Amino acid sequence: MTRLSIGFIGTGRIAQALISGLSHDPQIVICGYDKIPDSLHSVSLHYGVNAEESIEGLARDTEIIIIAVKPYQVAEVLAELKPALHARHLLISVAAGISTGFIESNCPNGVRVVRVMPNTPAFVGEGMTALCKGSNATTDDILAAERIFNAIGKTAIIDESGMDAATAVSGSGPAYMFRIIDSLAEGGEACGLDRETAQLLAAQTMLGAAKMVLSGRKNPEELVREVTTPGGTTEAGLQAMEERDLRGVLFETVKAAAARSKELMK
Repeated sequence: MTRLSIGFIGTGRIAQALISGLSHDPQIVICGYDKIPDSLHSVSLHYGVNAEESIEGLARDTEIIIIAVKPYQVAEVLAELKPALHARHLLISVAAGISTGFIESNCPNGVRVVRVMPNTPAFVGEGMTALCKGSNATTDDILAAERIFNAIGKTAIIDESGMDAATAVSGSGPAYMFRIIDSLAEGGEACGLDRETAQLLAAQTMLGAAKMVLSGRKNPEELVREVTTPGGTTEAGLQAMEERDLRGVLFETVKAAAARSKELMK
């Protein structure tokens, strides 16, 4: 595969998850810069990242620059990065709510930008990352971004207009899943299980169910029908869900998160 030189501006939790996944690829050289020296030193020590003393130095030594800072820090980073950018550079932003247009407007004309929305299961190699390209990004750019983020899970290429929805479904989604697991475990505990066992049963069941959906052989509704026996225990549980409109609650959950994502963009 093509050799990649990747520089991280910011070495926080998401960056560390990504660096961990990429560090096993001998065709990838990783550099990092962080205003917090201790964070950069730790990442350099654990993953062999080349520590850079400045953003300018990082830009000089890499072709792909991943902006992994908080959204409110992006403008400041771009102001410092702009003089060091060249035609060879591809910028990839993991900053939530920051559009490709905003990044392009704060960079030299023609800069290539890919925006991504990863999620926290990246820390265990099971992340879901939505990717969209800016106005100047090429097919090769999006393929490079896919290669990078496939190191921590799965990727999906979408139009930027869908990023608020992706944020609501997969970016915020782990919190919804954690809440569901916790509720199932509480139910199991109330029915006589110890907490540890109930949580294991709930979490592993969700993992297995997700893998069945991802296999692509059947859609979720087909799988529901397959496991539901008329008059059986599953049907009784599903009936309780219907009575309390769990489907509607989750539907509205995603809509609320997407609406908030749109508000933050403003």
